Amino acid sequence: MNATELRAKTPDQLRDQLVSLKKEAFNLRFQQATNQLENTARMRAVRRDAARVLTVLNQKAAEAAK
Repeated sequence: MNATELRAKTPDQLRDQLVSLKKEAFNLRFQQATNQLENTARMRAVRRDAARVLTVLNQKAAEAAK
């Protein structure tokens, strides 16, 4: 996912996506702790996607505050 796709979404959709990304990150951490994680690169991708969502949410909030 890229930032242009995220900017097209509403803040509610972004919050829902952030919740699902955080759940996925939790599950990946759990899999890593139990040595069941196969794709370690997915952890980095999920973390970065969550950061992108937060960035776009903050940009939208700043835009609305003006």
